[in-house]
Amino acid sequence: MVVKLYGPDFASAKRVLVCLIEKEVIFETVPIDIFKGQNNDPDFLNLQPFGVVPVIQDGDYTLFESRAIIRYYAKKYKSQGTDLLGKSIEERGAVEQWLEVEAQNYHPAIYSLVIEILLARKKGTPSDAKAIEESEKKLGKVLDIYEERLSKSKYLAGDFFSLADLSHLPFTKYLADMGKMYLIEERKHVMAWWDDISNRPSWKKVSDSRWPLVE
Repeated sequence: MVVKLYGPDFASAKRVLVCLIEKEVIFETVPIDIFKGQNNDPDFLNLQPFGVVPVIQDGDYTLFESRAIIRYYAKKYKSQGTDLLGKSIEERGAVEQWLEVEAQNYHPAIYSLVIEILLARKKGTPSDAKAIEESEKKLGKVLDIYEERLSKSKYLAGDFFSLADLSHLPFTKYLADMGKMYLIEERKHVMAWWDDISNRPSWKKVSDSRWPLVE
């Protein structure tokens, strides 16, 4: 059964796409243009009542929220492709811990920058300079903690690539688009980590892809 991934060819949908490729899952993408409001069409709302992307259909099973989706596939196909959960219960705990850090600490700050810079640029609306400054400071503080962590291990959850690292890929890429890559580059261990994970074949395939995409 081919997995269907509904969403745009950017942001959180790419988080799911990288996971599917790492886990060697056969899939096809169904483009949803959120700027045209396709995420509010009745057919899509039948899949995702909140109108938020991405969504997957796996046979008769439907699931939304990108981090829930990558957890699902990492567990469902644990013995297939890249092991993204770790080999022990302790490693799994570390993966979950840093995946939550990404969702609760890292993502809010970088998402605010995306809204204030990239989305404002696309819409032709003014940015909030104070919000940008505050978000940069918040992200910098998070990355200081990452720098300390990554000075002790190659990846966030240990010496293995996991969901915790994978989940950072789509939005960290936007730092370059926003002229904020210095936040990564000025931290030696964070930069080494980013250079490693952003050069994985799965991300290189996904990073500049345009949908529909079939694997």
